[in-house]
Amino acid sequence: MTDSVVQPAPGEARCPGPSTADIIRADATLPPDVLLTESYTFLGDADIPFTNYTSPDYLAAEFDTVWARTWQWACRVEHIAKPGDYYVYDIGQRSALVVRTQSGEIKAYHNFCRHRATMLKPPMSVGRSQQLRCPFHGWTWDLQGELIDLPCRWDFPHVTDESAKLPEIAVEIWGDFVFLNFADNPPPLGEYLGPLVEHWKHWPLEDRYIEAHARKRLPANWKSAMEAFLEAYHVVETHAQSLPATGDANAQYDVFSNHVSRFIHTVGFPSPHITEPTSDEAMIDLLFRRVDATERPAPRPDAGPRDLYAEHLKTTLGEQYDRDFSHLSTSEVLDSIEYFVFPNAFFFPGLDKSMVYRFRPDPVDPDMCLFDLLIMRPKPATRRAPKPPQPFELDVDDSYTLTPNLNPRLAFIYDQDTANMKAQTRGFKGSPKGAQTLGNYQEIRARHLHVTVDRYVRGEL
Repeated sequence: MTDSVVQPAPGEARCPGPSTADIIRADATLPPDVLLTESYTFLGDADIPFTNYTSPDYLAAEFDTVWARTWQWACRVEHIAKPGDYYVYDIGQRSALVVRTQSGEIKAYHNFCRHRATMLKPPMSVGRSQQLRCPFHGWTWDLQGELIDLPCRWDFPHVTDESAKLPEIAVEIWGDFVFLNFADNPPPLGEYLGPLVEHWKHWPLEDRYIEAHARKRLPANWKSAMEAFLEAYHVVETHAQSLPATGDANAQYDVFSNHVSRFIHTVGFPSPHITEPTSDEAMIDLLFRRVDATERPAPRPDAGPRDLYAEHLKTTLGEQYDRDFSHLSTSEVLDSIEYFVFPNAFFFPGLDKSMVYRFRPDPVDPDMCLFDLLIMRPKPATRRAPKPPQPFELDVDDSYTLTPNLNPRLAFIYDQDTANMKAQTRGFKGSPKGAQTLGNYQEIRARHLHVTVDRYVRGEL
């Protein structure tokens, strides 16, 4: 008689071989404890209906709930550095006018005239104005939202300065990102971000500036577009060229709260799909090709290929950005560490991979969305950081390689990331299956996204 094989409970199965935590713990330098923390909960295995992506009614419900009651980053404080600077953040039919007041305070108002609702500033515009004047009839407010000019005021005895004040939108700042919440009495941003605040004490975003900014229209529902960035399961096919030196099936996935999740996948260690052993010399060669280095360090007993590559990047990036990065661990330098903040923001703390994403649904078309990609770099120690660049607009079929200051190798990866979206959107409409199936572990963050959206739509959050 043979012993029966005990199957792991749903969600407990993991890729055979070294895990992300195993790889990081073997580095010469260990990261902060927050990167060694694991937090996974099985959330079920039911299929996700395609109507969650394709239904105009479901999109409308999301605008009425998710986007009306969640914290979303609108801009950076450097976008509105001086009194009178403004930045318009649009989500669906809502529009927020973020301004820097004369006292230096940051405020946000609904970007609509109190007379006949004309937009005060154009959608997605950025500029400077010491007054907020309606282009239709000239009603004018100061930067504090107080009405200061009403042409033919004699004809409006029923309008008072108090009733005509611009309604404010809740504003808070984290990491020099300006967050907005359209709800009347939202929870504090720190409470909403939960564990993110403590984790990111190690990587202050106030210490970074925007080096490159691409804004691209994607032929996908906002959730399916984000799902392409919530897991590393796609690497084996979509980014097959990366497998010799990139972890994928052994990536780590964490769900920390209703609004925060994370993945970590490693660089400088072969994918579990690579079955042939890789020598240290071969891995060093693979890694240093990424930066076109002409010389390769020899293997050392006290440092593996990951450590040697991290040392190289700390030196070269330190020279480029006039900073000392010797305190950073190998994982903090190399690995793809991605925190997601519901509903639409992604933050990467790594030195080499220091991106920020934002996704916004099209106001009326569930098959389209808008993707902002920011490359955030350390502010130089002895010189002023550059001003934030204007977003470089890319249409559906434009390559990310057109974006100024975006590394061409990275741009190629983003072209791969978004190349499947049109075909998947078509599948949502044509597939007889009617729903998509998710992995229990590798796609837990996609499931968590849908669980949270559904809870908002049902009024549970």
